[in-house]
Amino acid sequence: MTTTMTHTPGTTTGTSGTTRAVTAAPYVVKDPDDHSDTTVLVLGGTGKTGRRLVPLLKDHGARVRAASRRGPVRFDWDDPNTWEPALDGADAVYLVDAQDRPGQWDAEASIRAFAGLAVDRGVRRMVLLQARVTEQVGGKSLIAGERGVRECGAEWTVLRPNWFFQNFDEGVFLDCVLAGELPLPAGDGLEPFVDADDVAAVAAAALLEDGHAGRTYELSGPRALTFGQVIDTIAHATGRDVRYHPVTHQEYVDELLCYDVAADYALFLADLAAQIRDSKNAEPTDDVRRVLGREPRDFDDFVKDAVARGVWDL
Repeated sequence: MTTTMTHTPGTTTGTSGTTRAVTAAPYVVKDPDDHSDTTVLVLGGTGKTGRRLVPLLKDHGARVRAASRRGPVRFDWDDPNTWEPALDGADAVYLVDAQDRPGQWDAEASIRAFAGLAVDRGVRRMVLLQARVTEQVGGKSLIAGERGVRECGAEWTVLRPNWFFQNFDEGVFLDCVLAGELPLPAGDGLEPFVDADDVAAVAAAALLEDGHAGRTYELSGPRALTFGQVIDTIAHATGRDVRYHPVTHQEYVDELLCYDVAADYALFLADLAAQIRDSKNAEPTDDVRRVLGREPRDFDDFVKDAVARGVWDL
């Protein structure tokens, strides 16, 4: 809902000394819950957080351009010719980078260039998804893109989530869970896994609401768990024999190489797991609660829902 109000007519004296009437100028007081005049470009629109974010934005009335490498709105970090068409009409952008893949990619330069183009095209707000990993992994910095967004001139918010629950029911660990064993060089380290739905909800708030500019949110679940506890929870809920098998860093790299995973990406994944082994980001945060006004979803609730959906049935 919007309310149109009118300034009181009056007169003004010009530089020549003549007096002219001032026409009443309407202005609009906008309902803060009305986002019908906001267009959001969502990069990675088919990814874990992007495909959850798109319906949330639409539910709040925003217009959404869900971009991907093969979708109707095409966006490819490796093809700058796709950047400007994707930005057409966008007021806000959800940025997901391209670090989680084999090969080297200059995240800082690419994100800085895109953010600058976005501001030139009229974007006034950006939310950047990074990771709650501040050390280099596999020779990459997973927060390399932050400076380019912070310095672009738009309002910015950075999201740094812990590992997603959804790695176990739709992501990289699903096949291992179905096979009955998850080998990983994470030892007995702790990780406060987070629900991708909570991350998407925080992203929606940062894109559509005021009060989040200039903030970095570290997004976690309510409690830290070991991989052993995670797998035991899944095994108990499914009634299946599923085990976590701790392996060494090099054993994991060698196993991935046997499956023709690129050497640099195998090291990247092993280094990521080592962050959990060393409990680098094991402390739960209250950022989900501070943004959403509720507690983050617990892993047990996620598992119950996944079991109900049959995702781990053989």
